[in-house]
Amino acid sequence: MLTASQRLLRDLIALPSVNPAFLPDGDRRGGERAVAEQVAATAAKAGLGVRLDEVLPGRPNVVAILSPRGRRRARVLLVPHLDTVGAEDPGAFIPRLGAGRMHGRGACDTKGSLAAMLTALTRLARGQGRPASTEVVLVGVIDEENHQAGSRALAQGGLTADLAIVGEPTRLRVVTAHKGNLWLQIETRGKAAHGCNPDLGHNAIRDMARVVELLEGPYAKELRRRNHPLLGRPTINVGTIHGGVQPNVVPDACQITVDRRMLPAENEAQVRREMLAHFRAAGLRARLVDLRGVPCPALETSPELPLVRNLLRVARQRVSTGVDYFCDAAVLAAAGIPSVVFGPGNIAQAHTRDEWIALKQVEAATRMLGGFLAGLD
Repeated sequence: MLTASQRLLRDLIALPSVNPAFLPDGDRRGGERAVAEQVAATAAKAGLGVRLDEVLPGRPNVVAILSPRGRRRARVLLVPHLDTVGAEDPGAFIPRLGAGRMHGRGACDTKGSLAAMLTALTRLARGQGRPASTEVVLVGVIDEENHQAGSRALAQGGLTADLAIVGEPTRLRVVTAHKGNLWLQIETRGKAAHGCNPDLGHNAIRDMARVVELLEGPYAKELRRRNHPLLGRPTINVGTIHGGVQPNVVPDACQITVDRRMLPAENEAQVRREMLAHFRAAGLRARLVDLRGVPCPALETSPELPLVRNLLRVARQRVSTGVDYFCDAAVLAAAGIPSVVFGPGNIAQAHTRDEWIALKQVEAATRMLGGFLAGLD
């Protein structure tokens, strides 16, 4: 028999919430509204204050508020995201049980966290353990898988909090640091000419070959000399390359896209400057374009903060940990809200063809979060 959090997870998976960025234009199967409305109905039934804050057309954040018994002196946020990536198989949106697992798109990324957080909060609302002076607010945010519009709207709205617990599959580990993420397009320009007289042109692909060799060679070696105790080294990956039109034309343009993962001591402006310095030193001219258009910095939150220590204690974790991926936590932290990442599931299952989560982890996360919330003043 499924527990309350596991039943809720099943129901959430059955409501597709694919980020529209991953669907063809005009495809109305995407968006987070149905899941937001399900969360709102579940929260309202438990007596929580509920509202939908529309961030993008038809795509609201859902907010559920548990007020304290007395005057509010502190606030804790629970922040899972509502959207998922797409799936080619329509059956991916049909929840399936088997061998102690729940299968389906979003199972671990991150409807497992949403189910655990909402169940823990509604149990607290129905029980006698409502905090005396701490307000607990669950905000299910949209668009994490694309441009983080939901968490950015939350951060820009001026809401303050003493801690945000961002729901992601961390295998029930409390994460206080994650890497930042910069996507760049790098372009080299040349001069077109007929392929029978290549000396009359300038080959942009040849220049780009030198750029790639520089990035994957000397620059990557430089990055390996940097280190963070929880995150290890920064990385760079050349993900795509495009150039030329046909074999008998000297190409006058070539583009690559790169993924640069940053440590907390690094920032996007610094990364661009150091890349350009490497290109200049090699006699190369290249143009850099930010593909995201929004900052995606690294996260580093002190594990010594009292609320973080309490969460570590409930999770029976002596030290915090770090992860390589980027998530909403850094967006909230940049707005002055101390943030950590926590949730059931393993990131290795996220975005896979057969996404799944262990049911016992969903229940454990519900129990841990419930214990943490019950201990709030």
